[in-house]
Amino acid sequence: MKEPVFIGSRPVVQPDLQRLLHAVALGDQEAFAALYDAVAGSVLGVVRAVLRDRAQSEEVAQEVLVEVWRTAPRYRSELGTAVNWILTLAHRRAVDRVRSVEAAAARDTRAALLEHRTAYDEVSEEVESRLDREQVRRCLRTLTELQRQSVTLAYYRGLTYREVAEALALPLGTVKTRLRDGLVRLRDCLGVTA
Repeated sequence: MKEPVFIGSRPVVQPDLQRLLHAVALGDQEAFAALYDAVAGSVLGVVRAVLRDRAQSEEVAQEVLVEVWRTAPRYRSELGTAVNWILTLAHRRAVDRVRSVEAAAARDTRAALLEHRTAYDEVSEEVESRLDREQVRRCLRTLTELQRQSVTLAYYRGLTYREVAEALALPLGTVKTRLRDGLVRLRDCLGVTA
């Protein structure tokens, strides 16, 4: 029988990863060293494909291999090969890192936006708004009845001059004059300078 011919070096025999993983589950450190040597490159490759950052990829790959050491008893050979189990752990850990980095960036962005917001005192704003409304009401009471009706219809109900004239059954010119006079009196009462 002829012996096979190899070009270059002889093929490297891959260790039985399933057997090594079962030994790691029992706490065998030598088995873990052999398993580490066999899968570290593949783990780093999977992680690097997801993260694309060399330093983070190395860190996550290291975390994955520590996780393999800690969780080896959970491996079930009937559910898949040892290498697939390890590479699935690697992919999940890399995706978790991406999500974590994105969440941190979103938190930083929200925090930065909060820092740049102007100070806002809700209570003082509400008090000021109520005081302004009360002052407007007080000033409206100083107008004649026709001026108050005209201003209310035009500025609180949003009617046009023509619609105000129709609602009050008055000529358009009269409504315009009453509105102008009413607004001048409101401006003076409120202390608005034009």
